[in-house]
Amino acid sequence: MTATGSFRIEITRDIPTCQALRRVVFIDEQGVSEADELDGMDDRAIHLLAWDGDCPAGTARILVKGAEGKIGRVCVLPEMRGLGLGAALIGAALEVLRDQPGVTEARLGAQSHATGFYEKLGFVIEGEEFLDAGIPHRHMRRAL
Repeated sequence: MTATGSFRIEITRDIPTCQALRRVVFIDEQGVSEADELDGMDDRAIHLLAWDGDCPAGTARILVKGAEGKIGRVCVLPEMRGLGLGAALIGAALEVLRDQPGVTEARLGAQSHATGFYEKLGFVIEGEEFLDAGIPHRHMRRAL
C-alpha cells in the first residue's frame, strides 16, 4: 500500500500481530488495562500494519460509521519512534478512509500530549479534555 523509506504499510487481517504491538505500547509501556485495550472492536475494523523490513513496527485501526472514519489504536514501537512512521500510519489511514464510499471526515481520540502531532497532520481539537483508560485525551477531527 504505502512505502516510506524502509517502511511499508499495508492493510492486514493479522490482528494478533497488531494486538501484540498494541500490548507493548499501551499495556506494557503506558499501563492501560487489558480490558480497556482489547475492546472487542477488532473484528469489525480495518487494520494497518507497518513493517520495518521483516519486523512489525507499528499499527493503526480504522472503524467506519456513516460519514466518519475513526482512526485509533495508533502505535509505534519505542525503538522506531522519531522516524516518521506515526505520520506515515496516519497518512495511510486517511488514504484508506478516502477510498470508503460516503466517508467525508476522519476523527480520533488523541492522547493530550500528542495533539500537536495530529494538528500538524490537519486535525483540529474539538471539545474538552477527557480520560480514556486513565490517560488524558482530546477529540480531534479533519475533513478528508
